[in-house]
Amino acid sequence: MPEDIKKETIDNETAENKAEEIEIEGADEESTQAAEEAKDTDVNETESDDDALADADAKADDKSDEKSDEKKGLFKKKKKDKKDEQIEELNDRLKRQMAEFENFRKRSEKEKSQMFDMGAKTIVEKILPVIDNFERGLAAVPDDKKDDPFITGMDKVYKQMLTELDAAGVKPIECVGQEFDPDFHNAVMQVENDELESGTVAQELQKGYMYKDSVVRHSMVSVVQ
Repeated sequence: MPEDIKKETIDNETAENKAEEIEIEGADEESTQAAEEAKDTDVNETESDDDALADADAKADDKSDEKSDEKKGLFKKKKKDKKDEQIEELNDRLKRQMAEFENFRKRSEKEKSQMFDMGAKTIVEKILPVIDNFERGLAAVPDDKKDDPFITGMDKVYKQMLTELDAAGVKPIECVGQEFDPDFHNAVMQVENDELESGTVAQELQKGYMYKDSVVRHSMVSVVQ
């Protein structure tokens, strides 16, 4: 091959290679530019997302601040001033004093009732010997003189006294035929009796009385052996 043709062929190949390199470089530049544009787009979108999140956070912070302000306002409203505290303190003291007064009133009434019962019991104890004397005197009257006006009058006075004592809560203790009970009976002797069981009250020697629920005087009795 002639040298001119060979040189021309080499030059053509070199030119083609350069053109390909230029095309490749252009393509690389275009791809690089596209990548940079996409990157910029991503960055912008990321920035916009960040801005949106920041706005949401700011709104949430504002709402939380508003709620905290509302809570503070409520706390401020709930906070009592000195006048309300003094009123509550005075009301509490008044309730306590009223409760103490009510307890004192109940205790005083109970003590008064106990004192009244003690006084009544003392009076009853003093009246019982008079009742005993009436019973002994009337029991000693002969049968032919029981219709005497004086004896009849004494009997009426005796029955009237028993009626008033019964109305006041004074009642005689039942004992004859009852089982001996040391809370109500005072045994002074033992007797033999085939009709009654052992430990039963056979005879009443002195009548016993009760005032309401307490024993004023125990019955003096004899007990079967």
